Amino acid sequence: MSQGDRAFLGHPRGLAYLLFTEAWERFSYYGMQSLLALDLVKHLLQPGQADGLLFFDAFRQLYGELDGQPLASAIVGTYFASVYVTPILGGLVADRLLGRHRTVLLGALTMMAGHFLMAVQAAFLPALGLLVLGSGLFKGNLASQIGALYGHDDPRRDGAFQLYYLGINIGLIAAPLVIGTLAETRGWHIGFAVAGVGMAIATIIYLVGREHLPADERRPRLQGRRAMTRQDLRGLLGIVLLIPLLAVALLPNNQIFNAYLIWGDAHLELTLGGLRVPTSWLITLDAGLGLAILAGLPFLYRLYARHRPEPGDLAKLTIGSLFATGGMLCLALGSALAGADGRTGLGWAIAFHLLNGIGFAHILPVSLALFTRAAPPCQAGLAIGLYYLVFFLGNVLVGWVGGFYARMPAPSFWLLHAGIAAGCGAIFLILTLRKAVFRSD
Repeated sequence: MSQGDRAFLGHPRGLAYLLFTEAWERFSYYGMQSLLALDLVKHLLQPGQADGLLFFDAFRQLYGELDGQPLASAIVGTYFASVYVTPILGGLVADRLLGRHRTVLLGALTMMAGHFLMAVQAAFLPALGLLVLGSGLFKGNLASQIGALYGHDDPRRDGAFQLYYLGINIGLIAAPLVIGTLAETRGWHIGFAVAGVGMAIATIIYLVGREHLPADERRPRLQGRRAMTRQDLRGLLGIVLLIPLLAVALLPNNQIFNAYLIWGDAHLELTLGGLRVPTSWLITLDAGLGLAILAGLPFLYRLYARHRPEPGDLAKLTIGSLFATGGMLCLALGSALAGADGRTGLGWAIAFHLLNGIGFAHILPVSLALFTRAAPPCQAGLAIGLYYLVFFLGNVLVGWVGGFYARMPAPSFWLLHAGIAAGCGAIFLILTLRKAVFRSD
């Protein structure tokens, strides 16, 4: 794409369509995500409710003797993990068969069907399956289209992914306020149906803006593909080595959609003006603070860069892990200081979301920009699929660790997460000090 295209905030016009497509898709996804753990614990896993769910008896055998909250956390972790492993399949489909445009569109339609099907209680598992498949086709290929808007050395690339995460947070802020409130006050099926409407809007925006998006780079099979250079292989190796460490580093943040919601529902003072607010609004609190931090952080680093060099990618990952550690310590301390009724003040949750939001802003946009920069152009879709392996492994861990909540004191449970974040920060610091080789450093 030409560096002369600056129609949208100094970026190519196509970025606007991709951002709004992503924002509405995230509205649907996070609306559903903010409901899933609560729906399972408070509704579907209650006595007699699961009897009519298609295939549920066989599916439940995968989790052995788990029941109640541990089973809910395991199911949520499995679903969120599956959502992030299927982008590998989506990358291969786009790179070798359909191209990015048609793959993204197919994924959007599949997810829309899954969201609407979630409104039918008996179809809970088939609906989850459609959401997993559709997300795999959609997610990585949309992100790779953002990267394809820029030349390899275009300095606007990192800023584009900052805007990308701003779009994600806009959808995330709105989803619990609309979908969460409707679900907790009018019924779970209403919330899931509204998520389907959001996905329909995302599909329409993508179709309208299609002419402004980068052309697919898919080549006919007979022409073959450019052989990867030593530099390409080096970049892919760096990606693969970083995957497990990033997965563990994201575990504390991703617990927000699992055990944290269950803990907050039972132990936080969720009252405003004498009225109890929906538990899902905690997600809006997190997203609102995250949005402000993502918007302000680039300006802070510009001021910092006037006096000394801006930290590299690995240094920012270290900083992010340290802030995430502080956030988890807030939850541990708030739990330890809970009143006789077991409830603690909302201030502890606000402090947690603030510190965790700073950590998030240092980890996710940085790591995604790093992956797109290191990826060989002929394997862009696959490389982004590998990036989502981070979330697959992280959410597997979230589901497993989340099950500890039912048998650990809450302060110990959150101290465990603080220790995980601190350990990752120490490893990132070691890699930073040893000047580990990544193209961005």
